[in-house]
Amino acid sequence: MTNNKDLLARRERAVPRGVSSATAIFAARAENAELWDVEGKRFVDFAGGIAVLNTGHRHPKVIAAVEKQLALYTHTAFQVVPYEPYIELAEKLNALAPFKGPAKTILFTTGAEATENAVKLARAHTGRSAVIAFAGGFHGRTMLTMALTGKTLPYKKKFGPMMPEVFHLPFPVADHGVTVADSLKALEFLFRADVEPDRVAAIMIEPVQGEGGFYEAPVELLVALRKICDQHGIMLVADEVQTGFARTGKMFGIEHSGVEPDMITIAKSMAGGFPLSGIIGKAAVMDSAEPGGLGGTYAGSPVACAAALAVLEVMAEEKLLARANSMGARIKTRLAAIAARNDVVPFTAIRGNGAMIGFDVVKSRGAYEPDADATKRVTTAALEGGLILLSCGVFGNVIRILVPLTADDAVLDEGLDKLEAALVKAASS
Repeated sequence: MTNNKDLLARRERAVPRGVSSATAIFAARAENAELWDVEGKRFVDFAGGIAVLNTGHRHPKVIAAVEKQLALYTHTAFQVVPYEPYIELAEKLNALAPFKGPAKTILFTTGAEATENAVKLARAHTGRSAVIAFAGGFHGRTMLTMALTGKTLPYKKKFGPMMPEVFHLPFPVADHGVTVADSLKALEFLFRADVEPDRVAAIMIEPVQGEGGFYEAPVELLVALRKICDQHGIMLVADEVQTGFARTGKMFGIEHSGVEPDMITIAKSMAGGFPLSGIIGKAAVMDSAEPGGLGGTYAGSPVACAAALAVLEVMAEEKLLARANSMGARIKTRLAAIAARNDVVPFTAIRGNGAMIGFDVVKSRGAYEPDADATKRVTTAALEGGLILLSCGVFGNVIRILVPLTADDAVLDEGLDKLEAALVKAASS
């Protein structure tokens, strides 16, 4: 019988160490918010494939749509022989665009691919080259998106030099000692010292930082950025790869602010576990590239498009926007009760819109001193107890919860029980 230890040894021999895995278990099967490893052990999944499974593992409607498409054709390359699922999905996404006026959508395969093409479109539309992003932000691992990512380790180490004309601002987090005023002052300084505004094509920001720690971009900051972009003809790009498709209780995270971007990048939960990404943008911006300037051999796979169309139906039929909000409230209430215990690892700053929930593990109650070691003990104890749990954050001290929105309350509560047990165990180890 195959076991985790043997597979780990095979993995180490066959796969380079540069691609890491958060756990040393190997999947055998999964349903909704549950996963079984090759040794038959069951786990509650609070990671969701890093925010990919808002509709759960193998949602029956998604699987049925994929099977139907598989019986027709699996690939033609949209640039060679186009197909209706791509067009239908683009039409539906355009109708959901979080901005006024006509929209257009282009499809790709990965989040990084969407983000990189958003920069290409911003450059084509403005005739400019520079891009501004934020410290702590994560936008991908390609040469351009790695440069946009605001974290050196592990994403940039040994890969320099970075692409030019990419600049970073501090992201406002009160516990990190950075305010909105600090971020805007840094932007003003950047315009004076390094890059004039009329050379900037785009400002890119996550409505909620994902890998950076589940910190929400303050509305005050987003409003100010929109004003600055309008003043200088800069494109405002919302990276919705992790925040999109109901995770925050809105279809897109930027909707909580009321600020309208020029483009949003999308991926992850868009297709229920199948590789698909895209950009939804204002039509005039999206038409800036010349024919043939955008695309990709597998971009907008018909199988993934079929899955994404089913995902949109599931979200509407199962009211997953409302479910995200009720689920998030349930999680935060439970976390607040756990935090009051004196026998758990100290944690603070329970936060998150919808069901995109994070909290910070610290060394002592009443003070903010990040504790990455304790955070690692929590995720390790959780896995031992049957819970798949991820950490993140610029200091490595944030626990993030990305449980599928389709999980029922019994499984959700079971996962929270396991989380509580892990916080107790980590405190005593």
